[in-house]
Amino acid sequence: MSDVKIANPVYRIETKRLVVRCYNPSDAQALADSVSESVEHLKPWMPWAHDEPQRMEAREERLRNVRGKFDLGQDYGYGIFNREETRLFGSTGLHTRLGDNELEIGYWIHKDFVNQGLVTESTAALIKVAFEIIHVHRIEIHCDPRNLASASIPRKLGFTHEGTLRAKTPFRDEWRDTMIWGLLESEYPNSPSVKVEIRAFDAAGNALI
Repeated sequence: MSDVKIANPVYRIETKRLVVRCYNPSDAQALADSVSESVEHLKPWMPWAHDEPQRMEAREERLRNVRGKFDLGQDYGYGIFNREETRLFGSTGLHTRLGDNELEIGYWIHKDFVNQGLVTESTAALIKVAFEIIHVHRIEIHCDPRNLASASIPRKLGFTHEGTLRAKTPFRDEWRDTMIWGLLESEYPNSPSVKVEIRAFDAAGNALI
């Protein structure tokens, strides 16, 4: 984990179809359901999916850690929920591992909700937050070149494919190539995400945008 701290006051984002919010330990069952229903869909791309199923206690502890890092300004993991917050569609995050004034966006989606634009919608919302509220200089998205669905997200949202690093990312017993997509603060005003309508709230429920 990076020692770089990037202040992010946004705990909750509302979009047209989604609530993207900080995880709580009480979300453990919803997360377990979503992962278990999608585990074969996730295994080719998410190494942690090979460790499923987890005990509920372990999952609750993991979510406590996610929430703790969020509160301490160390890393920002979000759940992607329906507007009623009765269903977890997937996970995303603004990750601080790149360094000062840069964030990386990651994501996965439940198998039943692929090709519905939900990851594009949640990612666009995070991009808006990152540039308009957090005021970062740069955002990256990393993905396996073979994961065409994942690579389509930055392509749709105006990122530049800056290169593919060979044997960059460890995945169980192999090293995989990694595509690097980047979007700069100076490019954001002309990107699709600038037009996305969101509402953003801090930990106390105060509106930020």
